[in-house]
Amino acid sequence: MNPERLTQAESFGCETLDLRQDTPMADMLEPILGDREVDCAVDAVGFEARCHGHDHSHEQPAAVLNACMDITRAGGQIGIPGLYVTEDPGAESADAQHGNLSMRLGLGWAKSHSFHTGQCPVMKYHRQLMQAILFERVHIARAVNVQVISLDEAPRGYADFDGGVAKKFVIDPHGSVAA
Repeated sequence: MNPERLTQAESFGCETLDLRQDTPMADMLEPILGDREVDCAVDAVGFEARCHGHDHSHEQPAAVLNACMDITRAGGQIGIPGLYVTEDPGAESADAQHGNLSMRLGLGWAKSHSFHTGQCPVMKYHRQLMQAILFERVHIARAVNVQVISLDEAPRGYADFDGGVAKKFVIDPHGSVAA
C-alpha cells in the first residue's frame, strides 16, 4: 500500500501488487504469473494488517492471512512470520484485543494448506544466506534500503520508520561504519 516500498521492491527485481486498488488479488496475479494462484504465500505483515482497496484506513488483522488462503492453490503452503499476539489492547475490535481474529480457517482446511507459524527459522538457512552475501549474489542492504544514521538522528529514524518509509535504519552511535 506504500508506493515508495513498491518502488524499492521493484528496484531489485520483485513483481509487486498495488493493494490500494479495489482489484481482487487473483486478478492482479494473473497478468504477472499467467495463473490466479501461487504455490506458496507469506504473511510478513501480522496483526497490524489493513484491508486492501480504497478502504484501507482501518485495521483488519486477518486480512493478509485470508488473502494468502484465497490465492494459494490447494495443497500449497503459507508461511506466517508476521507477528500475531495473544493480546493487543490497542486493537480496534474487542475480539482482536484478545488475539481472536476473523480468519477463514475453513478455506485453508478445504484447500489442504500447510501453515508454518512463528519466527523465521534462520538457523536453517543462515549459512547459505551468508555465502550468498559474501559472494555478492544477494545485496541485503540495497534490497532493504539501509540508511546509516547517528544516535542523534535516531528519533527521526524511528518516526520515519513508523510512518512507513521504505528504509531500514542502522544506528551507528560512534560513527564507526564507513559511508
